Amino acid sequence: MRNKSLFIAAVFVLALLVSACGTAIPVASNPAAAAPQRTISVAGTGTAYLTPDIAYLYLGVHTEKLTAAEAVAENNDQTETVIQALRDFGVAANDIRTTNFSIWPIDKYDPSTGAPSGEKSYAVDNTVYVTVRDLETLGDLLDTVVQAGANTVNSIQFDVADRDEALAEARAEAVRDAGEKAQELAAAAGVELGELQSVSFPNLQNYPIFDGRGGGGAAAEAAAVPIQPGQLTFDVTVNVTYAIE
Repeated sequence: MRNKSLFIAAVFVLALLVSACGTAIPVASNPAAAAPQRTISVAGTGTAYLTPDIAYLYLGVHTEKLTAAEAVAENNDQTETVIQALRDFGVAANDIRTTNFSIWPIDKYDPSTGAPSGEKSYAVDNTVYVTVRDLETLGDLLDTVVQAGANTVNSIQFDVADRDEALAEARAEAVRDAGEKAQELAAAAGVELGELQSVSFPNLQNYPIFDGRGGGGAAAEAAAVPIQPGQLTFDVTVNVTYAIE
């Protein structure tokens, strides 16, 4: 009876060993599955050149008086006059926006010694952000607001109101550029370019680059302030990956 039990136990252990050997498949037995896919990754660029059709102005009124109340009162009156001049010129109310209103003291100094005199004056700045949608009138508009009392013009920025179609063409150009670069790299490496694996486009805000080229033609010859918008450049980039055969 004891020999029979030993025989059954031996058969059971042998069965377990055979089962384990049958189910264990080493990774090395399928090397093709473990081999990484070979790829080429490149970046392509595309460019759109556009003539500006819109401008953004930062302009305002700076006032200095002996008291803060006097400075605020005069600045308010002068700024209202400037805003009314903008409205009378034809600028829509939603294209005029206050972006800064500030008051600060100014220490006075003794001109003979350079030491603080103990007296102060107060300065007030009121800045408005203006969108100009007719660049033909930009020079005359600047002349108008200066005559109305605007004594600060911080910047003039040109832009294109609708750039979607031009940017779409620039992205298509970037994809073509990436394909040409990938072909060149594959040929240089002595390999064949395979199928396109991925395309990615960083969805970043495209800011125009002013390149100083002429051709804008938006400034009227008779304008009191001559303005030449020139041409804007928009650059886009795409990243693509191709398989290598």
